[in-house]
Amino acid sequence: MGRKQKASKPVTLGRQMRTLLFAFFSPVLILFCALFAAMISYVSQYTSILHNVTTASEFNQDFKETIDLKMYYYVVGSHYSDGLPIEEVEAAQELASGLLETTTQYESWKAINGVLQLCENLEEKIYLIEATDNYDDRQIQLENNIYVLTELIQEYMYNYLYHEASLLDTLKTEMMRNLWLELGLIAVVALVLMLLSLRRFLHFANSITKPISDLCARVKSIGGGDLTVQEPIQAQEYEIQTLSDGFEDMVGRLNQLMEQNRMEQTRLRSAELALLQAQINPHFLYNTLDAIVWLIEMEKNEQAVEMVTSLSSFFRSSLSNGQDIISLREEEQHVRSYLEIQQVRYKDILAYEVAIAPELGDYHIPKLTLQPLVENALYHGIKLKRGLGHIRVSGYLEKTDDTDVSAAMIVLKVEDDGAGMDTERLEQVRAALKHEQSIGFGIATVHERIQLMFWAEYCLSIESQQGVGTCVTVRIPPKTE
Repeated sequence: MGRKQKASKPVTLGRQMRTLLFAFFSPVLILFCALFAAMISYVSQYTSILHNVTTASEFNQDFKETIDLKMYYYVVGSHYSDGLPIEEVEAAQELASGLLETTTQYESWKAINGVLQLCENLEEKIYLIEATDNYDDRQIQLENNIYVLTELIQEYMYNYLYHEASLLDTLKTEMMRNLWLELGLIAVVALVLMLLSLRRFLHFANSITKPISDLCARVKSIGGGDLTVQEPIQAQEYEIQTLSDGFEDMVGRLNQLMEQNRMEQTRLRSAELALLQAQINPHFLYNTLDAIVWLIEMEKNEQAVEMVTSLSSFFRSSLSNGQDIISLREEEQHVRSYLEIQQVRYKDILAYEVAIAPELGDYHIPKLTLQPLVENALYHGIKLKRGLGHIRVSGYLEKTDDTDVSAAMIVLKVEDDGAGMDTERLEQVRAALKHEQSIGFGIATVHERIQLMFWAEYCLSIESQQGVGTCVTVRIPPKTE
């Protein structure tokens, strides 16, 4: 459905020209306004500095004597002591903080900032004396800390007053000098502007019609589907320049929204995978609990306790406080717990070895990366083989440059000597991984999570030979965050 055009009363360029001819004196008015604004600015600065000087003068001139005396009474335990002088220090801090917000001159700012920092330090030293029981130590802290800091605070405050007062006098002189200079400048500029305004008005029509024509052409190209961001049309008129900038900004935002939508889809897939990751195979839990019951009935209590401990460790690692990324050390413990449980159930057919380099323990990895691969090796490799089978989980840091750890890569392998796969089945599995298709067990999920959480070059690879076994290799970057 077409968009209805809003009716509006047309305004001709001739009418705009006639209107502008009556406004040729506006630059002079602007200059007078600028003069007025400058005066307001000077008055504002003058008032602000005067306020700072007045406020700083409220600083307790006996600050050092007051603090020193109260701290001395406190340290010697005099009956004149009325506690620590924290209120006086906090009052000085509050005064310094207020001045810091309104101070603009560097030397003054440095002085009042020094007062604030020294007050904070003084407060810490006061509390340090309160926490010290030894009288001699208190006396040393009083002389070396309190007396020195109060002297510095008072000196810095006097420096601040000196710099602010000097700035006040300088600003007054500068304000009067600049005022006369600006009045003379306005008189000269006003005369020049009156002469130039006539010529400016004659060129106004040409300066506005060309940008409008270019802007119309740009609008048509956008309507035709050209969403590439281009250099805005340069115009002397603010309104036309604003329109051109707005069109290009709109195109940029459209492209940004399209990219944002793509990223949201990726995040959605990540959330779905995280949800899948949180699922726990109920059959594994049932079978484990049945095995524990069987061990108890056979009075193999020690083995039952070990299996319960392994099951507890397994689920603790699975939950991992809701974290999706865990350390490789935690992932290794998770795999060990899983294999310990499964070895009780399949002790006649399962032997395993976990050999992950200890120095990899602090690197991070997506949770449940190794366990699905080990589970796959057990159920699709070892159980389909007659006799004892072996599963080996290993990990090491593969370096391409001994001086640059960031260029290295963590290599994790899950190997078994089970039934393996023939060439046709192996190619099917590899093709499914490449095209992100489900292949019925945990390999695809692990592969997709690695690519989503890292980059496409980090992935999972499979080598297998029927009757010999299978090796699944995971390559991820070494990340400690």
